[in-house]
Amino acid sequence: MAEGEEALPSRWEKDLEEALEEGGCDLETVRNIIQGRPLPADLRAKVWKIALNVVGKGDSLASWDGCLDLPEQSIIHKDCQELIEQLSVPEEEKSVLLLDIESVTTFYCKSRNVKYSSCLGWIHLLKPLVHLRIPRSDLYNCFYAIMNKYIPRDCFQKGRPFHLFRLLLQYHEPELCSFLDTKKMTPDSYALNWLGSLFSYYCSAEVTQAIWDGYLQQADPFFIYFLMLIILVNAKDVILQQESDSREEMIRLLETSPASLDIEDIEDLFSLAQYYYSKTPASFRKNNHSLFGSSLLGLKDDDTDLSQALCLAVSVSEILQANQQQGEGVRFFVVDCRPAEQYNAGHLSTAFHLDSDLMLQNPSEFAQSVKSLLEAQKQSIESGSIASGEHLCFMGSGREEEDMYMNMVLAHFLQKNKEYVSIAKGGFMALQQHLADINVEGPENGYGHWIASTSGSRSSINSSVDGDSPNGSSDGKGVKSLVNKMTVALKTKSVNVKEKVISFIENTSTPVDRMSFSLPWPDRASMERHISSSDRLGKPYRGVKPVFSIGDEEEYDTDEIDSASMSDDDRKEVVNIHTWINKPDVKHHFPCNEVKENGHMFPSHLLVTATHMYCLREIPSRRGLAYIQSRQALNSVVKITSKKKHPELITFKYGNSSTSGIEILAVERYLIPNAGDATKAIKQQIMKVLDALEN
Repeated sequence: MAEGEEALPSRWEKDLEEALEEGGCDLETVRNIIQGRPLPADLRAKVWKIALNVVGKGDSLASWDGCLDLPEQSIIHKDCQELIEQLSVPEEEKSVLLLDIESVTTFYCKSRNVKYSSCLGWIHLLKPLVHLRIPRSDLYNCFYAIMNKYIPRDCFQKGRPFHLFRLLLQYHEPELCSFLDTKKMTPDSYALNWLGSLFSYYCSAEVTQAIWDGYLQQADPFFIYFLMLIILVNAKDVILQQESDSREEMIRLLETSPASLDIEDIEDLFSLAQYYYSKTPASFRKNNHSLFGSSLLGLKDDDTDLSQALCLAVSVSEILQANQQQGEGVRFFVVDCRPAEQYNAGHLSTAFHLDSDLMLQNPSEFAQSVKSLLEAQKQSIESGSIASGEHLCFMGSGREEEDMYMNMVLAHFLQKNKEYVSIAKGGFMALQQHLADINVEGPENGYGHWIASTSGSRSSINSSVDGDSPNGSSDGKGVKSLVNKMTVALKTKSVNVKEKVISFIENTSTPVDRMSFSLPWPDRASMERHISSSDRLGKPYRGVKPVFSIGDEEEYDTDEIDSASMSDDDRKEVVNIHTWINKPDVKHHFPCNEVKENGHMFPSHLLVTATHMYCLREIPSRRGLAYIQSRQALNSVVKITSKKKHPELITFKYGNSSTSGIEILAVERYLIPNAGDATKAIKQQIMKVLDALEN
């Protein structure tokens, strides 16, 4: 086995070389072959050209007259001359290479109508490209592609890209961000040349090439932000110890920190960056996509002044989608900071209410509410509630004058160095508009279940909290939502507020009953097309006889939902199979094949914990890694069936049970060797969960 593993690098390099020689090779093919391994130097030029999408591009300089006559030409010539001196180039080649570099720089200025300045850092961007020893036409095309796709607009002092980076730093490392703020060390003071040269300003040629190898294959311009973030995180302890140093000394220390990177550090740098990337709301990229690309796209950018932003903004569409998704991605614990009357009139059903007015009107009650909020967040994460999330997202009304107090609450959490703090972009007004836009056919479709209203008098609400919540009530007196219950508990002024909040977190599948709300809901007829396998909205087995069963099936229920078909590989978390199998909370592991409705099979692993069942789908191109294909609560399993002719083909059906019957929300099928042992173990674990819930 060891010999085979040693032979792998030469085989993949040969595969890569053959794929590049054949032509027509795309970036996905290249990535699948390379799989994050160090790129052979002799193949780097071809791989970079594919990654930059310049293969087959013509010679843009062919029709140019070659005149080097810009007003700042002497500066361009001097900078190009200095670059040549830094390179190990034979003396007889220097003059030709100097002319190529100066021509590329001059033509870019003329064609883009840009005035050259040494502080732009273009020479440092050209340096890694010159190392490739490619023709002038390719040199220009690669340089143009990098400038267009990877260098953000306004990459200068106090530019928008650096305000955005500060918000990202604050989101993940609020303590470090606050420290740098107090020192008046804004990102543009130390990271201008990081971003403007893609690290080539300070890093050695070897390290720069390794960084660009990974970055260009990543093909996401925003990934540079996470590489920058890791460099800061890595230097955090050193930075915080420099309290007595002057601002200038600290800036110099930070600015030059990439120079200490070694080639051995690059793999860890990218792994950590990928982790932070996975822990960042997608809105970070989507809300700011126009920072990169052509100038025409930039004109469509909104006028948000990031320098004035309190924290990262998250779109309401991402908030709705995030808590439905499978796996361990970004999930939000939404905090509605509007006045009580607005909240009661209509709110996101999974939102926790924190009246921001209390901060000034009743500070002690506000402090208790914040304490309870954080405890409720912690307990909801532990219970697996659909309302749970590590990431706090504050929602106001969306009207600036009304959200003043909410901004004060936000500032309070940020001052406490609370990580993962964001704000719902546009507030509740944006949520209303979004739901109105996507729900156009009737009252029971799509995201209708996400909205609830809290009606009734204070006494009726309190009786609902202190006693049992009436199941199936639709008169508005019972508050069914898990987080609605938490919120009502906070309003009771009881000395045991914290205990009451925790007592409401009962299981992972608390129902959300939607009551009266003035939005144009679509009808129930088309609801199923919006349901995903992660919509755990029912509360099965509570006051209802358990309906979980194991039996035979003669044929597929083709009209039911195939949860696997609704997954999106781009959003799934990638995990190490061995690590997950050996997690202490994993009670059972069953190698299997996931079977899609069309008959396609995917090598997978079923993992069973005390409360959930996970499916890890192996990634063929990445040995030892898998996607978290699904995460299902064991108490949502309503039926396990097998085919008589193929007893190893097991079907799991998930849904809600109530007095009116069973609603199937998702179906998954697996081909499991020794299926009898697997279903027996899973059944026993399910019964333990049901017994615990009944007790």
